[in-house]
Amino acid sequence: MPPPEPEPSPDEILEEKEFYLDEFDARTICFAISLADFDRSSGAFGGLGSVVRDLLANDTRVILLLGLPEQRRRKRAGVWLKTVRGRLRPHLLSKQTARLFPKIDGRRRIAESFVDVTDAEAAEVENGPYLADMWQVLRTRPLFVGLLRGSEMLGFAGRVAVRLRVHKLVIAESAGGICTTDGNHFSFMDRAVLEAVLHDGEAEWTGVSRRRRTLKVIKDTLDGGVPSVNLCTLDDLPSELFTYEGKGTLFTEEDYCRVERLGIDDFEEVERLIRRGQREGYLKGRAPGEITSLLLQGYGAHIGDGRLAGICALETAPYRRDRAGEVVGLYTITRFKGEGVGARLVDRVMADARELGLRYVFACTTEERAAAFFERQGFARVAAKDVPKSKWKDYDRKRLKRLKVLKREIRGAE
Repeated sequence: MPPPEPEPSPDEILEEKEFYLDEFDARTICFAISLADFDRSSGAFGGLGSVVRDLLANDTRVILLLGLPEQRRRKRAGVWLKTVRGRLRPHLLSKQTARLFPKIDGRRRIAESFVDVTDAEAAEVENGPYLADMWQVLRTRPLFVGLLRGSEMLGFAGRVAVRLRVHKLVIAESAGGICTTDGNHFSFMDRAVLEAVLHDGEAEWTGVSRRRRTLKVIKDTLDGGVPSVNLCTLDDLPSELFTYEGKGTLFTEEDYCRVERLGIDDFEEVERLIRRGQREGYLKGRAPGEITSLLLQGYGAHIGDGRLAGICALETAPYRRDRAGEVVGLYTITRFKGEGVGARLVDRVMADARELGLRYVFACTTEERAAAFFERQGFARVAAKDVPKSKWKDYDRKRLKRLKVLKREIRGAE
């Protein structure tokens, strides 16, 4: 059994969170959440409030749509609204967010952000007064909390997201992300995969038929121009939005994965990934100059809306005499492990190796799982003497004893 993934450090989590908050800066995110899930999670109001507070402090506009539990519709919406406001308010307000709400009679007023829209029909979003009412709230404050009937909440949220062209729709459901009957978890789905799953009979075959309504709303939302949709549990919201772990499913319109040269706007994030890989032991320690070389030579795998999912580079300069290249800095973000990202990165550097007329490409790792991955890509385990001698100049002898060396010949190379 492989060892468990190392727990990220507090500094690492903070770096990840800042990265994602940068993406959400000055954007609008719409949330669709059923209040029925709050009964099963004692810390739900605090967790949701903390997520929203972080976004508000980040100058992100938030539309939070909450669906009433169907079995409790007899309870007056006004009572529910007061309850929700009372539970969320302490978690929403901080020194950073209080200033975002106007003062009325000398007090910060957040109550005006909470609105009863239980008479709303999803089909009437375009022609109803709801969007105008929503903007009347959002024009003076960055938060709108709408209370809806549970049966209308999801469809309403999707139509609002499309009509207002928000940056992202986030759906929280107790079932979380998409899993098939055999336990296969989809951390990512592009529109083509989503369409395939929704095809007649396919949803039943894969075991996601009970999620068909949710998937249909997600597809309509992507078709309507919203760049991405996240689907997760209520408790997993912080992980899904602010970390590389991402326990739910991310849906995007764009192709599954694009491997491109790293650009300068990627460099800071790539350096964070390299440091993470070094802490986990997947990547060896590198001097600043070596990291710069990796950045300038490297490729990034970008998922869907441009999110960086993995990195890799082909180093050739030290091995010109041997007409060889080394795969260096290969690292895949946790949530995308097993999604084929690493294989696409290797395919790209192998294509470069052929164009350069190399005889072979090799890779070195101390991790058994990484070695097994390279074997699946057509590499074979070899001895250290089977790759260029220049590789071992001034190499750490302790690391060398634990090292696994893999090599892939290039067919047709003279």
